[in-house]
Amino acid sequence: MTQPRFVLRRAFERLLGPKALAYLLHLRPLEWPIMTAHFLLGTLLAAGWAALPVRSALLGWFVFVALLNGGTLAINSAFDQDEGDIGYLKSPPKPPRHLLAFSSVLLAAAVVLGWLLPRPFFWINLACVAMSVLYSAPPVRLKARAGWDLLINCIGFGLLTPLAGWAVTGRPFSPSIVAASVGFAFLFATLYPMTQIYQVAEDGRRGDRTLVIRVGVGQSLVLALGTMVLAHLWFAWAVILLKRNPVPLLLSLGAWLAVILPWLARWRRWTDSQHEAGMYRGLVAWAITDLSLLALLWI
Repeated sequence: MTQPRFVLRRAFERLLGPKALAYLLHLRPLEWPIMTAHFLLGTLLAAGWAALPVRSALLGWFVFVALLNGGTLAINSAFDQDEGDIGYLKSPPKPPRHLLAFSSVLLAAAVVLGWLLPRPFFWINLACVAMSVLYSAPPVRLKARAGWDLLINCIGFGLLTPLAGWAVTGRPFSPSIVAASVGFAFLFATLYPMTQIYQVAEDGRRGDRTLVIRVGVGQSLVLALGTMVLAHLWFAWAVILLKRNPVPLLLSLGAWLAVILPWLARWRRWTDSQHEAGMYRGLVAWAITDLSLLALLWI
């Protein structure tokens, strides 16, 4: 039975039943708005609203966000069998018996439907499906290998998601979207340690040697600060390529500094719940970066 504090979850439980709801929750739909914004950033930069290919964009969203991202998180839950809070899902239900098969069907459907879209999108999507499996599934299970876990996420979420959004339009990639996407790869290196810090104890019990476990919380936050600066240098280059003023990027830079610097100063005294809250503040900073770049590169 869903806890009373989760009002929306209880409503869906009455509608779908507890078994079906467990499958839905392990797709972690609370991440979908973030993925949607990051995906559509590329689409809008390519075509704008006026020339937006609506059918291709909707199909691309369904394939990349609902099927691929949802299937990726579900297959991760199927192998992790987490008991505590996980990213975008508090108090997760026990992973259902057929979650691995369910997630495999979603990822296979993503590949099949991706073939209906422009070929650059198909190949990006196929690469992300392959990385999803390599990330979570034994014996490779790259998420348990420090460094590899970071690289997979930087490439898949940071670099390839806006490029996939651009690719659904069928237009060739511009130097500015490539530069911005490289920046997002570095920015995900900033966000990724934040998603692990509050899960150190549970990851350690499972034997996963994640980045944060290998280098420590303090050094992970120092790394996050450095990659955040590199990301904004790439964003500035993307803006300069379009002969725009990069100064407004200071809003994005300030948002990230407001997250990282207090965390660096206080992390030794923070509880797991405070570290988890820090991760969600990082997601707010990510949204500010998306909006800043959309304004600078498109409007």
